[in-house]
Amino acid sequence: MRLKPFPLLLCLMLFCGMSVAADKTVYGLNEYARLADIDLELAAKLDTGAKTASLSARDIKRFKRNGESWVRFYLAIDAAHSHPIERPLARVSKIKRRAGDYDPEEGKHYTARPVIALDICMGNALRSIEVNLTDRSAFQYPLLIGSEALKRFDALVDPSLKYAAGKPACATDAKIAE
Repeated sequence: MRLKPFPLLLCLMLFCGMSVAADKTVYGLNEYARLADIDLELAAKLDTGAKTASLSARDIKRFKRNGESWVRFYLAIDAAHSHPIERPLARVSKIKRRAGDYDPEEGKHYTARPVIALDICMGNALRSIEVNLTDRSAFQYPLLIGSEALKRFDALVDPSLKYAAGKPACATDAKIAE
């Protein structure tokens, strides 16, 4: 019996794809996330169309501490978060502006946003991800988790699901996966 190469190749590709998918965790469109550094649990939107993660913040100020760049901000979530948070500045990202957000006087097609590293727990997975700071108080979810962070979580996103991973259950002494 002679095997035809195309069906055999198709079967091999399907088998390999299934083994890769088996290593991934399925998350829903929305998930609970614990910001371990800040000791706060909140609802997040998982967005494969966004590259970076964004956290709702207000009164964002950059400053120097011991010659290093830092950022001070308040969470723009509710009135309960009235204390400032200070974190080292990881970098500044340039986020493309939407058509209605372009200011011809400013002449920029992007918005510069400070980026910090945060330890985030979703389900049983604890990861350190980069998060840009911006006021998201007009949006339903104060945390948006984009594709770069989703890669770190080895995530598959099923938009028909919500809160598939359940409440964050990372051990307090858990090691952050690289």
